[in-house]
Amino acid sequence: MLLLTIMSVFRPWAFQGSLSRKNYFEGWYFKHVSADRKQVWSFIPGVSLAPEGRHAFGQVLNGRTGESHIFNYAVEAFSASRKELNVDIGQSNFTKQGIALELQNNSKKISGNISYASQEPYPSSRFNPGIMGWYSFVPFMECKHGVVSMYHTLKGGLRIGDTYIDFNDGTGYIEKDWGSSFPESWVWLHCNTFDSSHTSFTFSVAKIPWLGSYFIGFISFLKIDGKFINLSTWSKARIEKLDYHDNKLKIRITNNKYILEVEALNNQAGALKAPILGSMTRIIKETVDASIELKLSDYSGKTLFQDKGTRAGMELIEQILNYF
Repeated sequence: MLLLTIMSVFRPWAFQGSLSRKNYFEGWYFKHVSADRKQVWSFIPGVSLAPEGRHAFGQVLNGRTGESHIFNYAVEAFSASRKELNVDIGQSNFTKQGIALELQNNSKKISGNISYASQEPYPSSRFNPGIMGWYSFVPFMECKHGVVSMYHTLKGGLRIGDTYIDFNDGTGYIEKDWGSSFPESWVWLHCNTFDSSHTSFTFSVAKIPWLGSYFIGFISFLKIDGKFINLSTWSKARIEKLDYHDNKLKIRITNNKYILEVEALNNQAGALKAPILGSMTRIIKETVDASIELKLSDYSGKTLFQDKGTRAGMELIEQILNYF
């Protein structure tokens, strides 16, 4: 069992828990943007193992309208591999290679297939097995996070209600979370649909309880046309600015080599459920339609990279701003 637990650290995309756990959740996040960027849909399959109710679920968010839907299933309808990303919920299947959906409730029916190609996995090493770096090995954390694919292309489409949506040549992203609860407050920002470059960017900062106290930790990366830059707490980067006014988020991150300035405009948001002690009872707001601008400089003042993106994902629980 200990060996299996250690090995799972190096496979964050796989199922980390077991259906015998209590006060536990696990969920995967699949984002899809059509080639013309007129459609952006996110799908979140997962499992909630709370004492008051154990069930599997599939959440759906239309990024352009903020419309959201949840599809609930008996926990017996959930299965997932401990080695690969391979999740079954009812008749729907979610893998690294693509998704096959058959979701239906009283208000919405979604079906179809989207396959993924040209995946860019998050780089890992023996001591830094994922985006959490060496924090991946730290016990007693209420929530852990993994990035599965920073960028991939799409092929296929979905029928959502009476409308068929073509995702051929679109762009995708996969990440996941697992543990007992989401943090008390956080910011999450992601974009891999930029105007003039093949770029992927993710940023998340949170108040993290640990051993009776807490710390403010963040994870972030920027990948620009093959160049990967890690900007996280565990890599000794620093957040020098985190400010939110008039729906605009401004961030300044530095390390010993780079200065990254971020501006993101919050747009249409939809409601999603988030875990508290494994129970999906907390309501949060997420947009998948934010706009974003990045500027990377060195300490001589030279601009190394600058670009704008659309269809960015963004969550902001504003209490985190009190720590900056």
